This record gives sequence, C-alpha cells and structure tokens, in this order.
Amino acid sequence: MHELAGALRSYAWGSRTALAQLCGRPVPSAHPEAELWFGAHPADPAQVRINGHTRSLLDVVSADPQHELGAVAGEFGGRLPFLLKILAAEEPLSLQAHPSLEQARQGFARENHTGVPIDSPMRNYRDENHKPELVVALERFEALAGFREPRKTVRLLNALDVPELNSYAELLAAQPDSAGLRTLFTTWIALPQAALSMLLPKVLDGCVRYLSERDAGSNGTRKEFTAEVRTALELAEAYPGDAGTLAALLLNRVTLEPGEGLFLAAGNLHAYLRGVGVEIMANSDNVLRGGLTPKHVDVPELLRVLDFEPLDLPIIEAEDLGDGVFQYHTPAPEFALSRYELGADGAAVVIPHTAGPGIALCTHGTIAFSQGRDELRVECGHAAWISAADGAIRARAIDGSAQLFCATVDED
Repeated sequence: MHELAGALRSYAWGSRTALAQLCGRPVPSAHPEAELWFGAHPADPAQVRINGHTRSLLDVVSADPQHELGAVAGEFGGRLPFLLKILAAEEPLSLQAHPSLEQARQGFARENHTGVPIDSPMRNYRDENHKPELVVALERFEALAGFREPRKTVRLLNALDVPELNSYAELLAAQPDSAGLRTLFTTWIALPQAALSMLLPKVLDGCVRYLSERDAGSNGTRKEFTAEVRTALELAEAYPGDAGTLAALLLNRVTLEPGEGLFLAAGNLHAYLRGVGVEIMANSDNVLRGGLTPKHVDVPELLRVLDFEPLDLPIIEAEDLGDGVFQYHTPAPEFALSRYELGADGAAVVIPHTAGPGIALCTHGTIAFSQGRDELRVECGHAAWISAADGAIRARAIDGSAQLFCATVDED
C-alpha cells in the first residue's frame, strides 16, 4: 500500500471552496477546482509515493500489470479499469451522455481514421472505452438524469400554460413512449436559432408565472414541478439562448442526500447541477454533449448514442452490511464501491480486495491503514493505492471519526 495523491482538474463549473476545504488548503482557491482524479487515466494520472519517490499511477501499473492488478490484468488489457474522483460542481455541467462499449470502439476508430487529433476540442472519442458511472453524494447533490415518464412531462408542459408549447405537449401525449421522447427531443435540440429565440423566452416567462402563482397559493397542485421549473430558469440564466434548457424539461430532476448514489448507464442523458460527491466510472473520458456548454456539441452523434427509454428515478441506496460498512451495487463489471464510516473509538475494519487492486479514499477525518507492521496515515482528500499483491489491509480512524470510500473491481 502506498499514498496516492489525486490529480486536480480545473473547469469553469468547479468550486473555489469545496475541494480546498476538503483537502485542508487555503480558501478560496485561485481557480475553480472541479475534480480530483484518483486513477491511471493517461489524461491525468494520480501520483503514487513509493520509498520517498513519486511516480504516476499509470507508470506503476504499466510497469508490472500482473503485480499491481492481479487476476484482472488480462481481463482489462493490463489497465486499471476504473477511475475514482471527487467532484465539486458550483455550476451546472454540460448536458451529456456516454457511449456504449461498442459505440466507443467504433467512434474512436472512426475519428482516428479521419485524422482528428486525440487532443482536438472537436474530438468526441478520446479512448475506446465506455463510461458507466456512479456518483455518491458527500453533501446534497442535484442533477438531471434520464428521460422522465412522458405522461408526467406532458403535465409539466401543460402546467406552464404557454400556448407555443401546446403542439409539443400534444405530440408527446399522442405517443407517450421512447419514440415520442426521441421526436420531441430531436425537434427541440435541432431548432433553428431564430425559432429557438422566439420559443425559449415564452417558455421562461411561463416558468416565472408558474413559480409566482404557486407562491401566491392560487393553485396548490403546481408544487409538483417547482424544482424542475426553477432549474430551467437557472440553466437559462447560465446559458442564454441554449436549446439545452428546453431539453432539461424532459429529464428527471434528482436530489441526492449524503450517502445516496446515482448510477448512469450508457446512453442516459444527464447533467450534474451542483454539489460535492465521490464519483466512480469505467476508465474513460468519452463525452457526447448536447448543450449547456461552450465546448464541442455534436448533436447527430449524441442522438446516435442516446437511450430514450423513460427512466425511473435512478437513486441507489447503499446496502448496509453492518459495522459502518455500506456497499453500492451497480451492473458495471469495471468497478465496485463501498463506504466505511469509521468510529472515533479507533476500531479497525478490513478492506477486502481479493481479485484485484483497490483505491481507498479518505473523505473525512484522518485514517491509518495498516498491513502487518507497516502503517500509512492518510489525510482527508488523499488516498491509498492497494495493489493486488498486498495482503489484508486494515483501516481505523485517528483523532475522531472518519469516512472512507473504497473502489475495487467488481468481483460478482
């Protein structure tokens, strides 16, 4: 086991306080800090401290995959199959989806063939992998995730009382399924700018009326869509004239409380809105954007990968295994995630990782990891790299309670 320092990523939507506070650095930070990457992705690998020297985790794994990854080395081509992050969103992320494994391989090969540079801002596929992902809230975390049940969306559109929305509501009411959602989303996301500039202000006026009438108490039933309507107004303020604001009206509005998770499979349209969470995903950086961003948007490619099946609120409650240990179950073979609530009594827990490597991330307090006579002290915002060759690792809190997230390869 060795200390692992995350790679800090700065994006405009990040926070100047959240990650700095979590890691015990001065606040505010000089730039918005969006993500800490704990993994071996070539774009920004974490750093491992071994015998007083620092090396990238990518180099460590590549030098001896069998030793570091163990039994899963062959299955995942000698690469660490997951990427663990801490994510801090002060502003909404882009409206986006991720491809399936087959779509990623095809897209990566296609862009290589046409000569799109791997670091080009116009590139959609930066690797050959898919990107199922799970985010677990460290504080209240808000997001848009998956297409809402169409009949409920029809109620929302009608509740806005905007005549210009009537034909769209009727379209979806006549075909309240994935085909109807595809038609409506495609129509909105591809609206000519002139048409969008006429429709969007009227929709936003309807949102303002909706909230003012609700606050005035004239129609109690309108409380049903308060969060959705406020989100539309917030997105319009952040991204004026963006068709993504209309598309957001079709998606589930999700609020995660601390400890709750959100799993997103390939093709699920989503946008994280605000909050801090631990995120784990297959080791990929493939993103197809549909709006709410100044970055490259490729609507035809996004439509090719989207899954328009309505999605129930995809909130994952962790399984309580007892003794402060919680397990998050997903269908992704690349990763498994557990949460450990370590008590102030200093009682130790064993971190299992029988089939492969692990990353143990401290998100509160200070943790002592031990293996035999060796001990490693890890502060909040840092992690421990546990190779497949390491024996049983024990973890305990120091000077109060602590919280630990452990990422491993799924062993089911």
